[in-house]
Amino acid sequence: MNPIETLGLALGAGFSSGLNLYATVATLGLLQRFGVLHLPPSLQALSHPWVLGIAIALYLAEFCADKIPYLDTVWDAIHTFIRPPAAALLAYAAAGGAAPEWRWGAALIAGGVALASHGTKASARAAVNATPEPFSNWILSFGEDVLAVWLAWMAAAHPLATIVIVAALVVLSIFLLYHLFRFARRALQRLLAA
Repeated sequence: MNPIETLGLALGAGFSSGLNLYATVATLGLLQRFGVLHLPPSLQALSHPWVLGIAIALYLAEFCADKIPYLDTVWDAIHTFIRPPAAALLAYAAAGGAAPEWRWGAALIAGGVALASHGTKASARAAVNATPEPFSNWILSFGEDVLAVWLAWMAAAHPLATIVIVAALVVLSIFLLYHLFRFARRALQRLLAA
């Protein structure tokens, strides 16, 4: 892979990991295992049956946890310390053939992108938990899963296009985070004023 393709894989896997790490790992591993895509040699271990089994089992646990209001918030809080470092590790491995400074750069960028997507996901889910109906929570959860799987595939199949897509998603994340924090601040001010 050339440096631009490696950057696309790192960014796509990073953003995707921030949404759903286990779906990202399982998707990349399954695509490699069935020969749909060929990952860099340092990521081919994702197709090992043990890695796939663990990733799929953890994805199923996350799939269930994401559908239960407030449990999803606890799950996301715990995964704040798992998703960004794991995204950085994936990017570091994806850049296996590059010079060490490029590998570390890819890891830092992917970790930051994962933190942005994870922060947006966690904030949006916490805001949705304030609504009394469960369907918006489920819709967001399914949408996140679909986006994570699609973006992981895009990162491996079309890394150049993924760079543009992730750039747009990061801008959207910043926009959403800004408005979610403004909403939370106003809600807290109203609560304290009452």
